[in-house]
Amino acid sequence: MSWLSEYVRPKIRTLLGQRPEVPDNLWSQCTSCQQMIFTKELERLQRVCPHCGNHMRVGAVERLGFTFDNGQFTRIELPKAPADPLAFRDQKRYAERLREARTRTGLEDAIVAAHGTIGGERAVVAAMAFEFMGGSMGAAVGEGIVAAARLAIYQDAPLIIFTASGGARMQEGAVSLMQMPRTTIAAMMLRESKLPFIVVLTDPTTGGVTASFAMLGDIHIAEPGALIGFAGARVIEQTVRETLPDGFQRAEYLYQHGIVDMVTPRPQMRETLTRVIGLLRGRIGDSKAA
Repeated sequence: MSWLSEYVRPKIRTLLGQRPEVPDNLWSQCTSCQQMIFTKELERLQRVCPHCGNHMRVGAVERLGFTFDNGQFTRIELPKAPADPLAFRDQKRYAERLREARTRTGLEDAIVAAHGTIGGERAVVAAMAFEFMGGSMGAAVGEGIVAAARLAIYQDAPLIIFTASGGARMQEGAVSLMQMPRTTIAAMMLRESKLPFIVVLTDPTTGGVTASFAMLGDIHIAEPGALIGFAGARVIEQTVRETLPDGFQRAEYLYQHGIVDMVTPRPQMRETLTRVIGLLRGRIGDSKAA
């Protein structure tokens, strides 16, 4: 038996040739049209489906790489917030949910921030992480946005925030609601310093995030098809007792009605940000897309 298993079987496999193992992540499926796409091709296209143009959700750190010149940036260490201010518990403890989210994502909370250059211009960028508890806004997110605004002021640089959130974090109760005025103050700080504040609305941007800093930018850019709103469409229909129009709360509808300034595909986002920063800073002639 040992002669067969140790000599004959390997010899046969060598002669016939073994089928190479196929990686599990070789293909990805579009969340809209269900077409299969090579994962490497999808990454090259910044997770935009080549068949239907669907903008799939991306991680916060990945988004920073898309945004800065040559994908180079320096992460900002954000202030730590109280982990569980209300000792909240539903089906499990909030502290346990935080541990699970941190282990799964490798993030401290639902926001990351970094500084670097965009089109050669210094910039500070904060990106909300929908993969971390639905991008919900708690004390840590509020602290992160204030810290990013202060760094932008210190560096005399524009602040760009990519929003992706289900709204305020229910496990922090009133503490999470307090982040709405806190982030509003951060926007006011930038305005007083005469620094550009650009908001890029991605799918989804809802709830208390929409009701605070997400709608206070100097320029609002949205990704195609992004869901943007405060309450859900069904809640609105039940409140106003009317059927909502097609595409209600989507980026294109909001652009047509003047809520956002432009709808920009993800692969063109850095070039668009370069142009907008140059316009707002009066240096459009010197700004070039990297």
